[in-house]
Amino acid sequence: NEFDVTTRSIRFYEDQGLLKPARRGQTRIFSTKDKVRLKLILRGKRMGFSLAETKELFDLWDETPTGNEKQLLKMLTILSNKRAHMEQQKSDIAMAEMEIETADARCREALVELQKKKKQQAPANDEPGSVAEQN
Repeated sequence: NEFDVTTRSIRFYEDQGLLKPARRGQTRIFSTKDKVRLKLILRGKRMGFSLAETKELFDLWDETPTGNEKQLLKMLTILSNKRAHMEQQKSDIAMAEMEIETADARCREALVELQKKKKQQAPANDEPGSVAEQN
């Protein structure tokens, strides 16, 4: 399909009241409005919007299709909250990356030390070309 969405997902969006395609028997007939809504659902998911937030915006739009102050204020609130959440996620990711770098450096240092000790503890007859190696 043109949106790369499973039938199961479409049914789920219908059950949630996000899509309301017409039906002809078992076939769903998607209007332009349904297609726009599906694009917005998918875009919202990529941006981290919950389906509940998307539905709330759709419901506001259905009340006043031309848009109004209530819709715009709600959208600004949702966007502001989403931006704050993403900033926190960026901070958390940066912290996790630093912790991984530190752990990586410590592991590499420990490995080098272990390899040095192993080399120092190896008997002289284990050197390449020795009799012990040829057995």
